[in-house]
Amino acid sequence: FQDIMDAFFGGAAGGARGPRPRTRPGADAILRLELDLHETAFGVEAPITVDTAVLCTTCSGAGTAAGTHLATCEACGGRGEVQSVQRTFLGQVVSARPCTVCQGYGTTIPHPCPTCAGDGRVRTRRSLTVKIPAGVEDGMRIRLAQQGEVGPGGGTAGDLYVEIHERPHDVYSRKGDDLHCRVTVPMTAAALGTRLTIKTLDSEETVDVKPGTQPGSTLRLRARGVPHLRGTGRGDLYVHLDVRTPTKLDAEQERMLREFAKTRGEEVAELTKQGGFFSRMRDAFNGHA
Repeated sequence: FQDIMDAFFGGAAGGARGPRPRTRPGADAILRLELDLHETAFGVEAPITVDTAVLCTTCSGAGTAAGTHLATCEACGGRGEVQSVQRTFLGQVVSARPCTVCQGYGTTIPHPCPTCAGDGRVRTRRSLTVKIPAGVEDGMRIRLAQQGEVGPGGGTAGDLYVEIHERPHDVYSRKGDDLHCRVTVPMTAAALGTRLTIKTLDSEETVDVKPGTQPGSTLRLRARGVPHLRGTGRGDLYVHLDVRTPTKLDAEQERMLREFAKTRGEEVAELTKQGGFFSRMRDAFNGHA
C-alpha cells in the first residue's frame, strides 16, 4: 500500500520518509516478584536481578569501533531508500523502497564495535533494589523508570515493571485490606464462653468468646488487617469460629451429656448400635433376633 501511495504522490522524491534513526527508544521490561503476606502488608526493600540490554560501555552506544565512524551508504547516498522509475500508460511512476544495504539507516558501519557488534547495547544481568510500599496487593505493578531495555544505538531505556505476587499464607486469607482466619473452639468453650489469644500479623490480641456462641460466628478485630496503600489506617481481621463437637465419649461423659439434655427438656433418642454384615449373619445362625 505504501508503494502505491509513493507511486502516485511522489514517495521519497518528495522527501516524505528519509533514513530511519539508528538510535531508538528501548522497550519496557517486566519482572515477577514473589513476596509473603508480611512483606506486602508492611513493605520491604527487595533485591531483584534483571536481565536486560544496557548501554555498551565500549562504544557508548555508537556501535563503531574506537577511532572509526559511520559511513554514508553508497547504495542510497544516505537517503535510506532507493528509487525506481517505471513508465506506464499513466506516465512516469517513481517508487521507493528501503535500502537493503544499510537497512534504511542511510549509513553503514564499516568497523563495528567488537563488544556489541554495532548494536550499541549488550545484554547483562544487573542487581537492583526495589522499595515495596506497605499495602500492595497481588498483581500490582511497581514502575522503575528507565530500568528496562536500552534501545538500539544506545537509545533511552524503557521502564521496568515489577509485578507483585503474594504467596498464600498458612493462617490468613486476604480480601483487599481485610484478613480472615479460622479458629476452632471446643463445644464446651462455645457454650460457656472463653477467652482466646489471637496472633495477628504484628501483635497478639485477646478476644472474648461470648457464652452460647454458635458455629460460624465471626469476631471482628478492627484495624488489625493490612495497612492501606493510600492514606492511613488498616483493614480489619475477621476471626471465624469453628465449634468442635467431640466425636468420642466415654460412658461417664455420655451420661453427663444426657443428663444435661434432660435438664433442658431436650429429648435425645438413643442410637442402637448396629453390627457389621458378618456380625448380623452370625447372630442369625445363633438364633438371635
